[in-house]
Amino acid sequence: MAKSAWAPFPYPSDAFEYAGNALKKAWPRLHAGDSEPFPDTKRAQALIDAAGRAAPKGLDAAALATALQDAWRAFHAGDFKTAFDAGSGLGPVGASVAVKALGIHATHLVTSEAEQLKRYEQAAALAEAAIAVLPDEANSHYSRAYALGRYSQGLSIAKALKQGIAGKVRDSLHAALELAPKHAEAHTALALYHAEIIDKIGAMIGGLTYGAKAAEAESHIATALKLTPHSPIAHIEHGNVLMLLHGEKQEAAAAAAYEKAASLKPADAMEALDAAYAAEQIE
Repeated sequence: MAKSAWAPFPYPSDAFEYAGNALKKAWPRLHAGDSEPFPDTKRAQALIDAAGRAAPKGLDAAALATALQDAWRAFHAGDFKTAFDAGSGLGPVGASVAVKALGIHATHLVTSEAEQLKRYEQAAALAEAAIAVLPDEANSHYSRAYALGRYSQGLSIAKALKQGIAGKVRDSLHAALELAPKHAEAHTALALYHAEIIDKIGAMIGGLTYGAKAAEAESHIATALKLTPHSPIAHIEHGNVLMLLHGEKQEAAAAAAYEKAASLKPADAMEALDAAYAAEQIE
């Protein structure tokens, strides 16, 4: 991927640079949404053991831990290219950070819809490889759902339904939540799954064909908000779910959700981009 294709993070990042032990201290806050375990030496060794032959060559547990921590530092600071390069260079054990870096950058900082779709496809391929090697990792499955979900939104929900992508997203999210029931971002995504299908094809057909239910959408977004009340994306998607399910009847509540998202103090570059997006929508 050409270097010029990576637009820089457009805001000051000093507050998002978690050097040394600051990363571990901030980890619970930074990863409340995705339930990613902190990559210390013990965690790195577990990944090496689980990945087997697919583990990165020439790295022991300590070196892998350092590499993963540095990749996540780059992600949180908004250096998405560095995070992607580092994560993808580690193969399946680095897929979580690679997919997130690629996806967040594509969503917020890539203007070409065709380029966005290409990146989401690339992210989905990375996630598929991770599932094959690390099927017991919740974020292997969530990464696939995230990438395919963003791809389907760019493609159009109707086309995604015809291509069977919706079912893959649903199944991956269920797998992620089975492994990590408190995965807030998976709850958010599953809420959108139900709401978008109902909005597109109606409650009756959506329920009969895809199992989409308004009550499920509302339940999952409520869980996400409870788990991550500080997360701009949870409030943004809450607003989106309200509009998809209820339209103008819940316009004021949806606007309030966006206002809440815009008012939150971001903990990293991803949250800063989400909050700025929310602010743009209510201007």
